[in-house]
Amino acid sequence: MKAKAHEVRARLQKPPEDIRLYLLHGPDEAAANELADLLGRALGPETERVEFDGATLKTRPGVLADEAASMSLFGERRYIRVTAVGEESLEAFTLLLNADRAGNPVVAIAPTARNTAKIVKLAQGAPNAMAAPLYLPEGADAAKLAAGIARDHGIRLAPDAADTLARGCGSDRAIITREIEKLALYLDAAPDRPKEADAAMLAEISAVIDEGEFGGAIDALVAGDAAKLGEEMRTLIGAGTSPVPLLRQMGKRLIALADMRVQIEGGASADQVLARVFWKEKESTARALRRWDSAHLVRGLERVREAERAVMASGNAGPVVAEQAVVVLARAVARLR
Repeated sequence: MKAKAHEVRARLQKPPEDIRLYLLHGPDEAAANELADLLGRALGPETERVEFDGATLKTRPGVLADEAASMSLFGERRYIRVTAVGEESLEAFTLLLNADRAGNPVVAIAPTARNTAKIVKLAQGAPNAMAAPLYLPEGADAAKLAAGIARDHGIRLAPDAADTLARGCGSDRAIITREIEKLALYLDAAPDRPKEADAAMLAEISAVIDEGEFGGAIDALVAGDAAKLGEEMRTLIGAGTSPVPLLRQMGKRLIALADMRVQIEGGASADQVLARVFWKEKESTARALRRWDSAHLVRGLERVREAERAVMASGNAGPVVAEQAVVVLARAVARLR
């Protein structure tokens, strides 16, 4: 069935027995991960989590239905989380929804899937599934999100600070939250002792920068120019910029390209798709669409997300990990020419 974000949130907080699949699709991957976490909390701390990705389901489509119907060794509840999902998972989802039984719910995150995707149509039309589109907030909505997160941490953000933070974090709530946490620590702020903050104060402690400054690195990645990308990465990281917002912006660009590739592969002409692209970016976008197909875009997004998770893990040299991962990806892109 088709659902809105607040509707699927309510179900994930109190999961009913009749829903086998929660499909969270669209570019707001941070919101999807937040919603997916609700299922584990609702089922309890003893619940076992089984993880797959779209690539696994493509080669082993029956494993999802098998795991959904299985029991853990000691009889605890379990649920299944699937990441980096695309059209390759259609058979696996079909088998899951048509299986005789499936007691373990599945939550799947599909950042590149549009409303017209086959997996989305499948979930929307099934009584035992829910599909919810998740879009990144923009403009005033993004600033409102940042202000709300800040308020929860005892900070009253000035309008310019909220807008700067939202743009610098790519409207990603996970990054916004981390930056707000740093700001709260810096100000010694809490809900019971609120403090005010403006853009100047944010700049003193924040590692985020305006997304426009990421443009060179992102363009180099999409073009497969490993040498230029290496230079851009070293410049940004040398300036003290966190690699996480950069990786998120790279992910957003790949998602946007994947969206356009799906339209082209669905029958739209390149001119029709490019008509909505800013004129200065049309030529480079056209080249990218000729170079990348949907499968490579999905894999590229997976690699960027893997790099992000590695950077965020403790005990590693985050900037070095990020630079190595994206430069390797750029070299792979160069071979697509």
